[in-house]
This record gives sequence, structure tokens and C-alpha cells, in this order.
Amino acid sequence: MLNSVIQQLADNTARFRTHVCVGLDPDIQKLPDGFAPNVNGVGAFLREVIRASAGLCIAYKPNISFFEALGIPGLSLLADLRAECPLDVPWIIDAKRGDIGNTSAMQARFLFDHLGADAVTLHPYMGEDSLIPFFDYKDKLSFVLALTSNPGAATFETLKMASGTTLWETVVGQCITWHAQWGNLGLVVGGTQGELREVRALAGRLPFLIPGVGAQGASYTGVQSVAAVEGQVAVIAMSRSILYCDSSHHFAQSIRDELGKFVGI
Repeated sequence: MLNSVIQQLADNTARFRTHVCVGLDPDIQKLPDGFAPNVNGVGAFLREVIRASAGLCIAYKPNISFFEALGIPGLSLLADLRAECPLDVPWIIDAKRGDIGNTSAMQARFLFDHLGADAVTLHPYMGEDSLIPFFDYKDKLSFVLALTSNPGAATFETLKMASGTTLWETVVGQCITWHAQWGNLGLVVGGTQGELREVRALAGRLPFLIPGVGAQGASYTGVQSVAAVEGQVAVIAMSRSILYCDSSHHFAQSIRDELGKFVGI
């Protein structure tokens, strides 16, 4: 049986005719006109963003660090915002967790049970026991970092292993094995990476969460044409290019207009 979050992402892609996921990375310094430069202003702004993007995106991806930077009120806001988002639009908390087992169990409890995450991002560096507490939430989805969009990905992720494969290939292969057992894994694959086609060929039908589109330089159509062939789930995250496309009072309509460019492509 297909994991419910993966199924919802596939359903939303067909329903809204887009692969866009709106990243929620609130920066007080970039709020449009009329919003107070504090946590209340951020909350008011993000609620408008969610309303403006309804029906034009398949998921939302709040990055937990932008809320942590606002202190405890920021985390409370993150928890509250889940109720503003339709329940059939997955809430992907970009947290990049993965620690020793008992610590990961607490991280999973916080993200899934208290913050209402439907999916999270994880790093695989510490191995299987650091990830199992997340996989054990069978009705949730875990996106494991494979080949990220930042320039520093070359430091480790593209290194050749003794086997002759790269580290990212090793991670993808292991995630395929884990997915066969738990059924609730996906991969984070940067849209800026030239190996995107190779990752898709190796990963088969594993869902992709793809950052790097928009402000970081990758194109939506280029990524979509490679990562979403034959109906594979590809969640294309766009944050700054959507959130801050207009600093005037007309920002909500500008967000709708910007997201509308990717419908039906």
C-alpha cells in the first residue's frame, strides 16, 4: 500500500497541475509593506501567503530554523500555522534531523506529534539507527539528504567511495533498501545539480524533494522534465522567489501570479 503522504503529493500534483511546494522561510527584514518586523508580523504575513497560494501548490515546506530564530514564540507560530494549511496539503518541515537513536526519537516526536509535520528532512550521516525513529512513523514521510543544492555538497557528497561509487550513490542505494522495508522514504536532491538525471535513474520511483529552484538558479521546467517523468513524485520547493516576489501591498496577488506560471507545465 502506498504511503498516504506520497499518495497525497501525487494526488495534489494531478489536481493542481503543478509540482511546486511553497517554502516558508520567514525573514523579518524582507516582509512586505505593512507587516510589523516581529513574530506577529511574520505570522500575519505567512497566513496571507498560505491563503494566496491555496490551490496552486502541492505542499508547504517551513524551514524550522527561520522559526527557531524567532525564539519560543516562533516555534509556537510554526505549530499554529499547520491549522491554517488545508489538511490535504502536506506540511514538510525542513529540519535536517538525525542523531543517536534515543535523541532521534525525541526529535521525531516533536516534529510529528507537536508540530504536525507530515514529512521531514533527515541527514543520513549517522546511519540507520539514527533514522529508524522517523521511519517508524509509518504514515509520515522522511526525505533523506542525497545530493543537495549547495556548493559545499562537493565536499562529501560527490566523493568516491572504496567501492567506486560516490557517497550520494551509496546513500541512494541504501535509501532504496530502507524504502523497501518501511515504505515511507524520499530523497532530497538539489535542482542545481547536473547529476539530477542520474539520481532519478538510480532511485526509480522514490519521491524527490527538490530545492534550488528559483533564487538558487535552477529552472522549474528543467527540473520537472527530468525528475517527474512517468508520474514520479517530484516536490519542487520554491521559497524566496515566491515569498518575496513583491514587497508592496499587492504581494498576495503577485504570489498567485507567480505560482500560476507553473500550473500545467
